[in-house]
Amino acid sequence: MKRPRSKSPARLTPEAERLVSLALGLAASGSRAEDRFWELQISQSVARLLDHGHENAINTALDHLFQTHLPGYDTLMDLVEAAAETVTLDKDGEAWDVLLIAAPIVAWSKYSIPSGALSAPAAAALSAHLQAHVMAGGTRFALLPYLYSIDQMPRHFADVRKLAKKLGQAAISGNESKLETTQYPETANLLADSRFLLAAVAVPAGQPLFRWQEVGQNSHASRATCLEQWIAQGRPNLTPALTGCVFECLLPEAYFVACREADRAVRPYGIRAASAFLEGALKLPASQLTAVVGGFGTEQVDEYRIGFLPKGDDDVVYGIVWPLFGREDESGTPGPLDAIRAQFKESGIVDVIELDGLMTPEFCDDCGAPLFPDREGETQHAELPEESEQPAAHFH
Repeated sequence: MKRPRSKSPARLTPEAERLVSLALGLAASGSRAEDRFWELQISQSVARLLDHGHENAINTALDHLFQTHLPGYDTLMDLVEAAAETVTLDKDGEAWDVLLIAAPIVAWSKYSIPSGALSAPAAAALSAHLQAHVMAGGTRFALLPYLYSIDQMPRHFADVRKLAKKLGQAAISGNESKLETTQYPETANLLADSRFLLAAVAVPAGQPLFRWQEVGQNSHASRATCLEQWIAQGRPNLTPALTGCVFECLLPEAYFVACREADRAVRPYGIRAASAFLEGALKLPASQLTAVVGGFGTEQVDEYRIGFLPKGDDDVVYGIVWPLFGREDESGTPGPLDAIRAQFKESGIVDVIELDGLMTPEFCDDCGAPLFPDREGETQHAELPEESEQPAAHFH
């Protein structure tokens, strides 16, 4: 989940100023011994602020560092995320390490991608397979019996930490994990999107959490092996909940890493889904579509927007956003545009226009949908022709 940063950092409160100072100290550290000192100070400060509802101080510090010192921003962000998704709980005088994890699924469909409550047998089977094939031996585990969209997951650090504590307590005690789900927001109806299983894993302090951490044991497994086993055993239990979808299971990971990996992995599915959808809705083969690619951002390219038009037409009928993450840019090989071109080729789209320059991100004043580039480099609201055969899903 990409967090937008404000253009100009707010005035620093004393709490935010202290976090900035600590982060700069860690960024400048010259030894692991010094690293540990700064990390402990930051982790304790962040945990205290989150537990007392002072997340604004953390966000202000992050905004300030993003504008003034990117290495400091990166170090603080890593520790803030860790403090949110990792907690230590006490049970009968014993300390337990708890990690909130997410098991991502990326999917596309010509229809809507389901989310919602899982059946009791499916939830029990998925929990058993995650614990058997991904979690270390001896861990305690609690899975929420729900298939989440990104819109329904906690986005604030304090909410993530609160969920980690609640699920961690359920895992340690062996109680059934329950959450009130009636207040979840409606899922955005996209044809290429991510779904998530959320769980907490708990171990006595200092013990391994994942199976690939079990160094020295005869059953030691790699991440790749764990993923293969999770796909083989988890997929049959997910298929009934994802009817009509093509989907891929990703490696279950810590909450924030899993969300970022899902964001990256879903991008190619967007182009594949667009091609398949437009072929059906417009009765046109992919070779008769034009794709227009433009880089959008304020100071640098933050995302590519792709407008789709029938060949020879001037109206954008559909659009997708290909967001960039972290230091991702065209300086690498292959770069984002190389990945986009590869998806066009795989989808059969041969008429591609790549616009030069940086375009300003614009959105529809009425519905908030992003506007997409046409062949002249102007931005438009994507609208299907009235006579097209439109399935249930909405594409923005």
